[in-house]
Amino acid sequence: MSSLSSRVPWPLRLGARRVARAASSAGRALGAAGGRSAEPTTFRGETLDWSLAGTTLEVVLHREPCNEIGPATLDELERLARLVRKGAGGARALLIHSAVPRGFCAGADLWALHDGLTERKAAAGPRAWRRLGDAAEVRSFLDRIHRVFDTLDAAPITTIAATHGFCFGGGFELALTADVIVADKSTRFAFPELRLGLVPGFGGIPRLRRDLGNAVVRDLLLTGRSVPAAKAHHLGLVSQVTARGEALRVARLVAEQAARFDPETTRAAKRFLKPIPRAELEREKDLFIELLASPTVERALDKFVHSSDVRPYLP
Repeated sequence: MSSLSSRVPWPLRLGARRVARAASSAGRALGAAGGRSAEPTTFRGETLDWSLAGTTLEVVLHREPCNEIGPATLDELERLARLVRKGAGGARALLIHSAVPRGFCAGADLWALHDGLTERKAAAGPRAWRRLGDAAEVRSFLDRIHRVFDTLDAAPITTIAATHGFCFGGGFELALTADVIVADKSTRFAFPELRLGLVPGFGGIPRLRRDLGNAVVRDLLLTGRSVPAAKAHHLGLVSQVTARGEALRVARLVAEQAARFDPETTRAAKRFLKPIPRAELEREKDLFIELLASPTVERALDKFVHSSDVRPYLP
């Protein structure tokens, strides 16, 4: 005798499964939020804003001169990450872009890094710089930024970065957390860290290698050259290249399209398509901290912060 379920038409069985999945998702969301205050779906910060526009959570970077990632930006990115972990306010897509004319993000705040390390050296003596590998605050900052970037990378919704102008260093690493990069033709991507005696420290090497392979990573890292949007598209880094000023409009259309699909299917597809290279990310942090203690870094940072170049980001 056949079971009752086998006699139920498949469209009804499929519909029942979808209802069950939706109920399960709702239960998980309520459970995650229980006993904790939710992050607001509208936020106006010192370095970034976000708001829920329909089914898309739009994040706007707005710190002059070019969205450098320092302590204030990290604090606000952590608030964003908490919102994403709690369901992103029900959003089906997350879109991050910049309101700063110079570009998406020029990377880490090297002025703040230089000031912090110089103050540490002045307080602890000349040998302090060489002991930075054991500095708890350096490790803590890297751990915090990695947790944020891992959250964005593994978000169960579709994430899009709309880029223009500078997309260097830590900004490039932020863009690499997105599922889709839509680049204005003015965008240039680069890892200029070697000129500072460092390697990328926010997860750039493992994420880029996951997406494109070793040859591209070695080229970008060891030459420090910047890659224009068209070349990035040819390499497979960028999904679409747009005319100047059009990346945000196109990215919004991508977000709308992504929101049409079943959320559980999107979640499952992302887990399969985009695994987090956790072991490599940990090794990258270790290497960054090891290199940070070098006198080369001290000299390079000092040269950077005292540069009169109007575009000090460039190698």
